[in-house]
Amino acid sequence: MKTQLALVKCDNYDFNLVYNSVKRAIELLGGIEKFIKPEAKVLIKPNLLQAVSPQQAVTTHPILVKAVIKILKGIKCKIYLGDSPSSWFKVVNFEELYARCGMKTIAEEESIELVDFKHPVWKNNFPLTNYLDFCDYFISLPKFKTHELTILTAAVKNLFGLVCGVYKIELHRRYLKKEDFCKMLIDLYEVAKPHLTIVDGIVSLEGDGPGTSGIPKNTGFILAGVDCIAIDSILALIMGLKPLDILTNLEAKRRGLGITELKDIEILGDKLEEFLNMNFKLPATSLIKKVPLPILEIAKKMIRFYPKIKPDKCVLCGNCVRICPVKAMTIKNKKVRVDHSKCISCFCCQETCLYSAINIKTTILAKIIGL
Repeated sequence: MKTQLALVKCDNYDFNLVYNSVKRAIELLGGIEKFIKPEAKVLIKPNLLQAVSPQQAVTTHPILVKAVIKILKGIKCKIYLGDSPSSWFKVVNFEELYARCGMKTIAEEESIELVDFKHPVWKNNFPLTNYLDFCDYFISLPKFKTHELTILTAAVKNLFGLVCGVYKIELHRRYLKKEDFCKMLIDLYEVAKPHLTIVDGIVSLEGDGPGTSGIPKNTGFILAGVDCIAIDSILALIMGLKPLDILTNLEAKRRGLGITELKDIEILGDKLEEFLNMNFKLPATSLIKKVPLPILEIAKKMIRFYPKIKPDKCVLCGNCVRICPVKAMTIKNKKVRVDHSKCISCFCCQETCLYSAINIKTTILAKIIGL
C-alpha cells in the first residue's frame, strides 16, 4: 500500500479556516481516532526556534496549534504543549519564549498545560523529554522552513527539539559534518516517531532560514501524515528539489525507514501540482541547483561557508557567542569576531540571532563559481 499524506489549501491564519483545513486533513487520513484514542494524554510539540512574533514565520503559528488542540479536546484528551528551543537553552527564558510565540495565550484560552523539557529520559544515547513517556501520544507540528545546514527543516528536524537543553550543543560537537548530523537526526527519528505530524506550510520561510535571516513566503497549505520521510520528500519537491537532495531523506531510505518516491505516496485532498514551481529561494549554503553536478563533485571540498557579522544590526547580545558549540565566536572591542579556523559551519549562531545580524560568507572559489 502507498503511504498516505493529506495536502490541504489554507491561505491565511484565520482560525475558522485553519481549523477546517486541519480537520479536513485529518479526516482525509481516517479521522483523529485513527491516531489518538479518546481521553488520552497527548504531547503537542511545535517548532519554537526563537522568542519572536509568529508573523516572522520562524515558529509554528499559534492558530495552527489552537486548531489541533480543539480537535483533541473534541475527544476529551489531556493536552501538554511544549518545546526545547534549539541549542540555546540558557539564553531563552521559557516563559518569554511561550509568550512571544503566542503559545501562552493559546494555553490560557484553552486551559492546557505548557511544559518545559527539563527532565530527560535517555533513549538510544539521546536525553529526550520525559513527556514522551508520560504522554500516551506525541503530535509534531513543524514549520516548513529552509535551513543553512540541512537545507530543509520540517518533519524530521523538528524532532531535534525533543532533546533536552544544552545537550544539543554536544550533538553539534559530536557530529561536525552535515552528513553525520543528518544521520544523527535519523537516529533520533528511529526512537521518537510522532503518531501524527501536521506541517504549518501556510506561511513558510525561504532563503537563509531557519531564523530571522529567512524570508517569509506565502505557500498556502497544510500537510499531514505519519511518515515523516514522505512528508519531507513532498516538501523537497515543493522547494524545487529532489527528495534525495535532503540528506535526512537519503539516510532514511538507506535504512528503509520511510518513503521518498512520489509513486509510492498517495496525496489526498488538493493536488500537489498546485504547490509546485514556487521559485523557492534556497539557503546561501546550498550548492544544489547552483552548480552542475560534475563540477560540484570536484569543487565541493574546496567550498566553505562561514558566518559573517553585520555590525549595523548586531546589538552585542552575545547569544551567538554562548551558543557556538566549538567556541569560535568572541566579543572583543565591542565587536563579535569569528575564528574561521575553529568554525564548523553549523550556523547555530545564525539560528539564535534575533536581529538578522549574521550573513553567510563564502570562500573565493565559491565567489568565482557565482555562489
